[in-house]
Amino acid sequence: MKYLVTGAAGFIGHFVAQRLCEQGHAVIGLDNLNDYYEVSLKQDRLENLKPYSDCGLFKFVKMDLADREGIASLFSDEKFDRVIHLAAQAGVRYSIENPLAYADSNLVGHLTILEGCRHNNVKHLVYASSSSVYGLNTKVPFATSDSVDHPVSLYAATKKSNELMAHSYSHLYNLPTTGLRFFTVYGPWGRPDMAPMLFADAITNGREIKVFNHGDMRRDFTYIDDIVEGIIRIQGVIPTANTDWNVETSSAANSSAPYSIYNIGNGNPVKLLDFIEAMETSLEVKAEKNFMDMQPGDVYQTYAEVEDLFEVTGQRPKTSVKEGVAEFVNWYREYYNLEIEN
Repeated sequence: MKYLVTGAAGFIGHFVAQRLCEQGHAVIGLDNLNDYYEVSLKQDRLENLKPYSDCGLFKFVKMDLADREGIASLFSDEKFDRVIHLAAQAGVRYSIENPLAYADSNLVGHLTILEGCRHNNVKHLVYASSSSVYGLNTKVPFATSDSVDHPVSLYAATKKSNELMAHSYSHLYNLPTTGLRFFTVYGPWGRPDMAPMLFADAITNGREIKVFNHGDMRRDFTYIDDIVEGIIRIQGVIPTANTDWNVETSSAANSSAPYSIYNIGNGNPVKLLDFIEAMETSLEVKAEKNFMDMQPGDVYQTYAEVEDLFEVTGQRPKTSVKEGVAEFVNWYREYYNLEIEN
């Protein structure tokens, strides 16, 4: 089959493209290589895909999601069977600083992908949502049947909008769509703006780390291999219309249209201080901690209810934080050519 993977130079996207190529599929990888964080890391991820380019399975296309004509032409020319849409302007805190970037990438960009799928008979669109949509919800674990009408960041609001936009296309055009609400993904080749990279950088350079809400936070940290396995499995589970579904009594995670929403996480929240301790153990360095107040847009806890995903894919996350952090640290040391001195 032929796949479009957007965000192919990104953390999750380049691993997904790699797995699809390993399975023998043809993959077009799209990314605009923006400078939200260092472009060199994105280019190095693409280098990992070069063996698949050399054998004709992978082709990289540099393009912005908001390029309406360009995206339309790409869909028309390539005739994708399935689309895995992972590209977006990421970051909760950055959405406070630069909100308009989220409108272009996460709203207009998502719409161009929906339009491309609609007009070119794409069999299944899988797209990235976020655990951030749960916003002010305090009931745990977070379930896809919960209300997500009160986001606390613009980033979260755009991701909720993506789900609504996808449903409208599923309803109007019978386009099968599956949204995945990601929970704190970490591991080798991760984003520099996320906690593991920020912590590792500060600790290895003798700087204090910022510990928000004075360490009283919990996150459903999910290792990259478990996330990729879930994506690969769910893209083969194509939603169908449920004629028995109704608004009053049925789950908001599915519909009378071919539409599904799943949490994709570990289902086992970890205390932030425990995660930092695992990082200290793997780095063999004690962190200097600066305990700070909660940041605007952050939430106290994320905790995924993942039984629905397990039921349809048969896959549960299996990587412990201790194992995952050790793998991340090994990669970090090698990538940045570090020798840690105690």
